[in-house]
Amino acid sequence: MANLPSWKMQIDRAAPGRIPALGLAPAGEEAWIEVIQKMDEVYKDLIESQTLLEQQHAALREAQQFIGSVLGSMTDVLIACDARGRIQQVNPAMVQLSGIAEANLVGAAILDLFEDEGDAIAARLGDCLRSAHSVADLEVHMRQNGGGETPLALNCSPRLDHRGKLVGIVIVGRPIGELRRAYSELDVAHQKLTRTQQQLVVSEKMAALGRVVAGVAHELNNPISFVFGNMHALKRYGVAITAYLDATHNGTDRKSLDALREKLKIDSIAVDIEPLIEGTLEGAERVRAIVQDLRRFSSSQREMPETFDVTRLIRTAVDWVVRAERVKPAVAFDMPDQLDVVARKGYLHQVIVNLVDNAAHVLQGVDDPRIEISCRRESKEVVIKVRDNGTGVSEAHMDQVFEPFFTTKPIGQGTGLGLYVSYGLIKEQHGDLTVANHPDGGAVFTVRFPADVSDG
Repeated sequence: MANLPSWKMQIDRAAPGRIPALGLAPAGEEAWIEVIQKMDEVYKDLIESQTLLEQQHAALREAQQFIGSVLGSMTDVLIACDARGRIQQVNPAMVQLSGIAEANLVGAAILDLFEDEGDAIAARLGDCLRSAHSVADLEVHMRQNGGGETPLALNCSPRLDHRGKLVGIVIVGRPIGELRRAYSELDVAHQKLTRTQQQLVVSEKMAALGRVVAGVAHELNNPISFVFGNMHALKRYGVAITAYLDATHNGTDRKSLDALREKLKIDSIAVDIEPLIEGTLEGAERVRAIVQDLRRFSSSQREMPETFDVTRLIRTAVDWVVRAERVKPAVAFDMPDQLDVVARKGYLHQVIVNLVDNAAHVLQGVDDPRIEISCRRESKEVVIKVRDNGTGVSEAHMDQVFEPFFTTKPIGQGTGLGLYVSYGLIKEQHGDLTVANHPDGGAVFTVRFPADVSDG
C-alpha cells in the first residue's frame, strides 16, 4: 500500500472543494471522487488477492516438501505412471534399488523395467489401466543397472483425476526377500504368542484349582470316608465268617454251629455283604472320576472331544467352588437329569468353574446370595447360563470383561485371566461366551457351543 499510483497521490494532495489539477467543476468532482473510491476498492482487492496467492503458494511449497519427505522416507519402491504406462515419477528407493537415475526412469515404459515374464504381467497391469481394478501381490523381477535382477512383490492401484477419470496407476513394491524375513519374524512372534496363551491357560487352571482346592478335598473326602467305613465293616464280617468256617471244618456239632451262626449274625452278613461291596466299588469309582477330572482340569495337553454328561459336569464344577467358599451361596439348578454332548470336557469344566467362582466372588457381602444355573439344548447347540443376584456389570466395564488381566478384585485376589481364558476355551469349541445384566438384577453369563463339536 506504500507504493501508491501517481494519480492517487495527486488526488490526495488536492483541495477537497475542487481538483485544480484536473480542472473539474464541483459537480464533476463528485463523479470523479466516486471513480477514485471504486479504484481504491479494486486496488485493495488486488492487494488481498496477492496476499492470498502468496499464502497459497507457501502452502503448496510446504505440501510439496512434505510429499517429497514422505517419498524420500519410504523404503518401498513407488512408481507413478500415466494412462499409457509411461513413468511420470519415482521415489528415491526406486532409484537406489534399480541403480538407474531418475532422469532416465521418467518417460520410460513401465514394462521395460521387468524381465521377460510372459504376457501375464502386461495383462494384469493393462487390466488395472483399462478397468481401474487394483492388482495385489504381483511378483516380478526388476532389472538392475549393470545386470542382475531383484524379485519384487507389486501392488497396483488406479489413479483418478478430480473428475474421476482414470489418468494412470500407482505401483508400490517391496523386495520379496524383505517380505519373507517379515513373514518369518511374524511366524516366530505368532508361535511365541501361542505358547504364551497356552501358559496363561495352564496358569489360570492352577489358580482356579488353588481357589477350589477345599471343595475338591471335601468332594474326595465323602467317597473315601464311605469306602473306609465299608472296608471296616467288611473286615468285621470277614472275622465272623472265618470263625464260623473254622468251626465247621473242626467238626463242631450241628446244634453248636447253629448257635454260633446266630451269635455271629452270619445270615445278616450274607444279606449285607453284597451291598457293602457294591457301595465300596461305587465310592472307589467316584474317587477315580474325581481324580480324572482333576488330571483333565490341570493338564496342559490339548484335549480331544469326548462324549460326557454336561449336567453331571456342571454339578461337579459347582460343588468344587461352593464347598470352598466361606459364605456359601444358594445354588438353583434348571437342568435335565442327563444331557450328553461331544466336546472337550476339561475345557468346559474349567469354564464353568471360572464362571461360578466369579459369581461367588461378586456375591461376597450380598444378603441372601444366590446363583442360578440353567442348561438346555437348543437345536444343535447347548446353552448354559450362570446368573448371580449381585450388582451386575457396570456399563463402563461391559466391553472390558473378557480382556486379559482385567479384574475388579483387589490386588492379590485375582489374576484377571479367568474370563479371558474362558472366552478363548469356548471359542476354541466353536462356541461363544457373552455377558449381560439381568432385568431383575445381577449379571448373566451365557455359554453357547455345539452339542457335537466333532462336526465342526
